[in-house]
Amino acid sequence: MIRRGFIAAFRAILADRTAAILLVGSAILYSFFYPTAYSGEVPTRLPVVAVDLDRSGSSRALVAKLPALQQAELVARLSSPQEALAWIEARRASAAVIIPDGYEQNILRGGQGAVALYGNGAYLLRSSTALSGVAAAIGAAGREAGVDQAQASGAPAAPALSLIQRPLFNTREGYGSSVFPGVAFLVIHQTLLMGLALLAGTIRERQGKRRLPAGDLLGIALAFLVIGLCDVAYFTGFVFWFQDYPRAQADAITLFVAAVAFISATVAGSLALASFFRTRERPIQLWIVTSVPIFFLSGLSWPSEATPAWLVALSRLLPTTPGIHLMVGVNQMGASLEEQSGELANLALLTLLYGLIAYARFSARRVGAQETLPRNR
Repeated sequence: MIRRGFIAAFRAILADRTAAILLVGSAILYSFFYPTAYSGEVPTRLPVVAVDLDRSGSSRALVAKLPALQQAELVARLSSPQEALAWIEARRASAAVIIPDGYEQNILRGGQGAVALYGNGAYLLRSSTALSGVAAAIGAAGREAGVDQAQASGAPAAPALSLIQRPLFNTREGYGSSVFPGVAFLVIHQTLLMGLALLAGTIRERQGKRRLPAGDLLGIALAFLVIGLCDVAYFTGFVFWFQDYPRAQADAITLFVAAVAFISATVAGSLALASFFRTRERPIQLWIVTSVPIFFLSGLSWPSEATPAWLVALSRLLPTTPGIHLMVGVNQMGASLEEQSGELANLALLTLLYGLIAYARFSARRVGAQETLPRNR
């Protein structure tokens, strides 16, 4: 029974061009298409303008530091703040640096030199990136001025503060490196769900009210488990390496156990969902518009602390919420199975719950040994 269902499932997939494209073609397409939008990771060489109203040696030294920035590129030296504002409004510049009159005198008196930074709030990421780069240059100039002040007053110069930033998991510090690892496992979930929904819909259309034998049902589940594990191996073994995304080189056994738990819950949930629809297209129509809400509910891009408690609890009924936490934690952060025991337990309960629902819907009354899956003709 199990072997028959396992083989018949692959035959049905090969005979159904739509299911084959969903299960194989879409995963490959997404692995190359989706990361392309984030290939730059972080904005660089953003246009910045400078207005030097002080026209002193210190102000010119500060402006001279701007062209050395990776995040920003000095495109013009303007004569007034109004002109700088016009450049920002015309989108010719992402940020403006304005050095007021008296900047150098305040530093020489032992005071603080004030510098004004302005950015375009309509493009938050571009503006914040440019301003952070400019702020780093200003901070470096400020430390140099502080040492000069200490030496001029005869006091021993204090050691300069050295800030070393070492990101733990998102080592590229890019948006793509943060988002795509979680999206990859969502893609695996969605392709398995829609492909299995298509196949289950075909089974229901052909068998009518007859029930699917339990062995055939388990064989179908095992077939999609194999497909899902192949998808996980493809993304974690090739795509993350090819796209140069951070990965923690997780232990093979740990990654395998995590993948089995995630894919098992996904397959069980897909079978349970598909059992409530009579036609093969209905689950796809319902599920295809839910990718973004499901990803937000996973807590990877939107913190769970900012989500209503009842919605967080409800999201635990989706295999994606514990599944993405588990897979990203193991593959990107190097977590152990013991550290992810809560997610594993969540997935195990979902597998049991949805597996029982699928069994009750498909195999509660066992029919004869006739073939119920579509044959490859």
